[in-house]
Amino acid sequence: MVTTRTLDVPGAHLHYEVRGSGPVLVVTGAPMSAAHFAPLADALADGYTVVTHDPRGISGSTLDDPAQDSTPELRADDLAAILDDLGAGTADVFGSSGGAVTGLALAVRHPARVRTLVAHEPPVLGLLPDADERLAETDDIVGTFHREGPGPAFAKFMAFAGLDTGAESGAPAEPPAEPSAQDMADGARFLGHELRGTARYLPDIEALKAGPARVVIGVGATSGPLVTYRTSQELAALLASVPAEFPGGHGGFVEAPGEFAEVLRKVLAGV
Repeated sequence: MVTTRTLDVPGAHLHYEVRGSGPVLVVTGAPMSAAHFAPLADALADGYTVVTHDPRGISGSTLDDPAQDSTPELRADDLAAILDDLGAGTADVFGSSGGAVTGLALAVRHPARVRTLVAHEPPVLGLLPDADERLAETDDIVGTFHREGPGPAFAKFMAFAGLDTGAESGAPAEPPAEPSAQDMADGARFLGHELRGTARYLPDIEALKAGPARVVIGVGATSGPLVTYRTSQELAALLASVPAEFPGGHGGFVEAPGEFAEVLRKVLAGV
């Protein structure tokens, strides 16, 4: 059974969902909504109280000011508020893509709330040796969106990320031939108000090392060509850890949710 809840936080009204029983596990993405993670959450619900949500400004989580930018810090505070609403002192956290960046910000800003963070392919571009070039490309994508619209911007984004259009349904991709109004709104939100802040986030490595949370970096088995594979390897090296390999690519939790869930269970258990 899935319980749907709405939580008012400063500047936003958050939609989140709860299913299952057991230790609390927050599953988060950005810009991916709760719907993207439903199959994974279903596969985990027999052992965890799984919390999924729509990040602020995405799908059912509405904003008081639609022009507000989404940052990892804001999204981390939203997750802490959701835990408060549930009465959960701590939680395990699985974050993918921009959600992995949210998880890193949560572990830094609210360290006592995170038991284990599994950060799956966080696009922390500032850690790359060619960071300036990669960040300039991101700025160009955002500028293209404002000048030319979502189509040309998504084309540039897909080439930048190393993703084949439509091949990674769990990742932000070019809208399908007949996108819904919500698809279009979420895509515009990502390009106009979320991408830059997420890509420019630099995790506090020393805080992550010193904090109480166990931090595991995840990579997809087929993600080698992707920029997020490079960022994940750089972050894992800085944390002096070995990345955990998950099935599929950047959107492996959509491609094979059952297999992905089994690997995630083992990682959370420290196996």
